[in-house]
Amino acid sequence: MTPATPAAPSVRDLVRLRAERPEAVAEAAARRRRRPLLRTTGTPTARANAPHPGRLMIIAADHPARGALAVGDRALAMANRFELLERLCLALSRPGVDGVLASADVLDDLLLLGALEDKVVMGSMNRGGLAGAAFELDDRFTGHRPEDLVRHGFDAGKLLLRIDHDDPGSLDTLHAAARTIDAMAAHRLPVFVEPFLCRRVDGRLRNDLGAAAVATSIAIASGLAGTSAYTWLKVPVTEDPDDMARVMETSTLPAVLLGGEVGDDLDGAYGKWREALRLPTVRGLVVGRSLLYPVDGDVAGAVDTAVSLL
Repeated sequence: MTPATPAAPSVRDLVRLRAERPEAVAEAAARRRRRPLLRTTGTPTARANAPHPGRLMIIAADHPARGALAVGDRALAMANRFELLERLCLALSRPGVDGVLASADVLDDLLLLGALEDKVVMGSMNRGGLAGAAFELDDRFTGHRPEDLVRHGFDAGKLLLRIDHDDPGSLDTLHAAARTIDAMAAHRLPVFVEPFLCRRVDGRLRNDLGAAAVATSIAIASGLAGTSAYTWLKVPVTEDPDDMARVMETSTLPAVLLGGEVGDDLDGAYGKWREALRLPTVRGLVVGRSLLYPVDGDVAGAVDTAVSLL
């Protein structure tokens, strides 16, 4: 099949197109070539060409919409949108990469660049809990709504669910998350729930990656809403990777591993992901900054190594 001509040939053309033809975003979404979430269906040829049938490799780029722009000691690494888009387009072009998770502005750019053809597109839904804010746990749904994902023909949504037992605002986030899962299920759209138990340490929010905390967060997330039929989990590797087997027995829901901050030890992260990917409910990886901004600068190499783990 001949690739569609992108509306914007380069990232530099985006500004002009956005100013002069805002309807180009909807047009690009309408003509985008879609694919199944998992390569377990479709024609025999499509299944045969799938590098990892039934698995997902998703590049995450929804951090800026929550004001989280840092990568390691680079406080504004993700602030340059042109550079981020170039890195994303490179990552999405690598064999075995299934799709991307991002906020609406990033996905609109990628649509115009033609980078989302035959890719899984996941919209980031709640970005109201800005990084470092006093209201960080009041994580309202300021991003994609279920109807937005349907209108654009996107394939899934993702929501962040952080719970602090000492913060009454966590209950509002729980309630909003449950109703959003209901709405996604009504549209038969998968929703990836990323749960954490967390607490404030010296005023900063910290996620608890101990086995008990991760298992508890999975149990809570799995029980939200009136049905779990379309719910996936997006979970971290525990502090002690050896705990992952029993932690993942907390739910039968399909899950993907999130990358998170790995610092300079990307090889160590690869090892942890490799072991966790052998567990029966773990179906893939959703990784962002560590692959888009690797220490050695080799985006293609970092992405290819992550794909090989599947």
